[in-house]
Amino acid sequence: MSNSNSIGAARPVHVIGGGLAGSEAAWQIARAGLPVVLHEMRPVRRTEAHNTGRCAELVCSNSFRSDDADYNAVGVLHREMRRCQSLILAAADANKVPAGGALAVDRDGFAAAVTDALARSELVTVVREEVEGVPPADWGPTIVATGPLTSPSLARALRELTGEDALAFFDAIAPIIHKDTIDLDVAWFQSRYDKSGPGGGGADYLNCPMNKIEYEAFVAALLAGEKTSFKEWETNTPYFDGCLPIEVMAERGPDTLRWGPMKPVGLRNPRTGHRPWAAVQLRQDNALGTLYNMVGFQTKLKHAEQVRIFRTIPGLAGAEFARLGGLHRNTFINSPKLLDRELRLKAVPHLRFAGQITGVEGYVESAAIGLIAGRFVVAERTGRALPPPPQTTALGALLAHITGGAASESFQPMNVNFGLFPPLVPAPHGRERKLAMSRRAAADFDAWLGPAKAAA
Repeated sequence: MSNSNSIGAARPVHVIGGGLAGSEAAWQIARAGLPVVLHEMRPVRRTEAHNTGRCAELVCSNSFRSDDADYNAVGVLHREMRRCQSLILAAADANKVPAGGALAVDRDGFAAAVTDALARSELVTVVREEVEGVPPADWGPTIVATGPLTSPSLARALRELTGEDALAFFDAIAPIIHKDTIDLDVAWFQSRYDKSGPGGGGADYLNCPMNKIEYEAFVAALLAGEKTSFKEWETNTPYFDGCLPIEVMAERGPDTLRWGPMKPVGLRNPRTGHRPWAAVQLRQDNALGTLYNMVGFQTKLKHAEQVRIFRTIPGLAGAEFARLGGLHRNTFINSPKLLDRELRLKAVPHLRFAGQITGVEGYVESAAIGLIAGRFVVAERTGRALPPPPQTTALGALLAHITGGAASESFQPMNVNFGLFPPLVPAPHGRERKLAMSRRAAADFDAWLGPAKAAA
């Protein structure tokens, strides 16, 4: 796909990567009136995880996580991105599906909305090609948003440029099941604590219950199941704790799953009137409601083993899988050491980095860093000052963490969380602490955004 319009007289900004971060960065730059060339190698070159050539294709979960802007840091980040007219949040809101208190989307509709919006922009030109080396200096300000599946040639070029070995971890994909093959005489609809969310009511998840004997047999099967074997160069790559394969969690202890993705808290089986010993939750994955993904069931089990073991889950004996779980290698740079506060590579300042390659984890976080990277470029190109958002905000806290807040010696991927925010003095306790941080973030973000609008 490439727009037929002329880029115009102004020198374009180059953005490499059409994922969530690159798409958001390109959108923010074009909104400010500057032309953008968005380089996306798909479908000319495929990745291990993507299936289409659409921009912002979701390859793992379809959830943007909590939309609660009062008590959840992810919800606070949603709010801040909406205030900045985020393309990613607008597309998510337009394609949301029921998911309790979370913002989940129809993945096909979401990617189509992002792709179409960029195609309609007269200032965005999408070029389908792989950028194999370090972008040349004559491109001027350039954003590298190639994500966790950066092509090997570009990754090698970046390592040679920085002198830093790239860090890497494995990210596993959860299976997706056809709803009409789930036994609704066993499974039931309920959100934990009957909590409603932005895309539905208080009964948005399908729950498959397990008693103690069924749970213990399931854990034993996971431990014994045949796993994907790693290549020699992959064996020392660590996992990200927020996206562990289900069988790796099982290895950490017999009750790890029961207090993790299979926790039964807030659930009551309407057929027994009791809370199950453990529960597998399934979340709607598309707008039609025909597909459901297995929440927290990222896996490196071989495909045949997945079918065999997951069909032992009550309610899934006849399950047919639209997609089985998989495993791919994610790569990110040591951002606290390599980047300045405006996401510029210290060794080559015309290059900025955005998205998961910077060491943020999650769809929302990736898009948020793309958003602020785009705004930093606009400020630079127009000669206006744009200070980073205050660290008391979700966007500012996340940015500060990856550009110096984290220790470079032990840097690992991080989701946004209230632990990245400066503490309150005096500090309230429990939920009141989170609410106070959210309210402080809202006030401080609005104060920052007022002057920042002039640079956006």
